[in-house]
Amino acid sequence: MSTPRFQLRSSIGKKLLNGLTGVLLLLFIVAHLAGNLTIFVGKDALNGYAAATHSLGALLIVIELGLAGLFLAHAVSAISVWRDNRAARDTRYVVSKSKGAQSKQTLASRTMIVTGLVLLAFLILHLWQFRFGPDHRTALPGHAGDVWDLHRIVVDTFKDPIWTGLYVAVMVLLGFHLRHGFWSAFQSIGALNPKLRPLAFSAGLIFAIVIAVGFLVLPIFVYLAPDPNAGVVGLVKP
Repeated sequence: MSTPRFQLRSSIGKKLLNGLTGVLLLLFIVAHLAGNLTIFVGKDALNGYAAATHSLGALLIVIELGLAGLFLAHAVSAISVWRDNRAARDTRYVVSKSKGAQSKQTLASRTMIVTGLVLLAFLILHLWQFRFGPDHRTALPGHAGDVWDLHRIVVDTFKDPIWTGLYVAVMVLLGFHLRHGFWSAFQSIGALNPKLRPLAFSAGLIFAIVIAVGFLVLPIFVYLAPDPNAGVVGLVKP
C-alpha cells in the first residue's frame, strides 16, 4: 500500500497539491481584492479594514505563516509538475499550436512557470512595501488610539508614476496567469467533468479579467485623484 508521502511525490499527487493550493489562493485573492476596494468607500474604510486585520494579533501571524506555506507549496508543486512534463516530453516542436478543447493549451498555459515566478518576486516586493514598510499612524472613528494609516502608504506609493506603472503591468500579468490557473486548478483536483470543462474555461477568462481590472484600477485611481496626504506629517512609531 502506498503511503500519503509517496502519493504526494507521484505525478498525480503533485498535480492534486498544485490544484488544491491553487483553489485556496484563488479564494485568498478574491478576499484580498475585496479588502483593497474599500479605498473607494473612503480613507476610514480602508484603515478600518487594516485595523480589523491587525486586531487579530497572534492569529494574524498564524494566518500569514499559513499563507506563506500555501504560496510556497503552490510554487514548489508547480515547478515539480512542469519539470515532470518536460522530462516526459519525447519530442519538442519549434512551433507550438493549441491542442484544442481537450487540453486547453494556450500561451497562458505554456508560460505559467514564467508568469508565476515573476508574480512570486512581485509578492515579496509587495509585502516589503505594504506589510513591513512605514508604520504611519492616524486617528480612526470608533478607536481609542491611533491605527495604522494604510491609506497614506497606498497614496504615497501610487502617486509615483513608476510604481503605478509597475503595479498595473503586474496586474495585467496576474490576469494572464489566472486565465489558465483558474481552469487548471479545478481540473487538477478532479472537479470538472467533460460537460463542465468548457464552462470552467470560459469562467476562467471572466474571473481573470475581473480580478486583474479590480486590482489595477486602484493604483490608477489613486494616481489620478487629488493627493489627500499633501502636507501631512504622520506619526511614525519609533
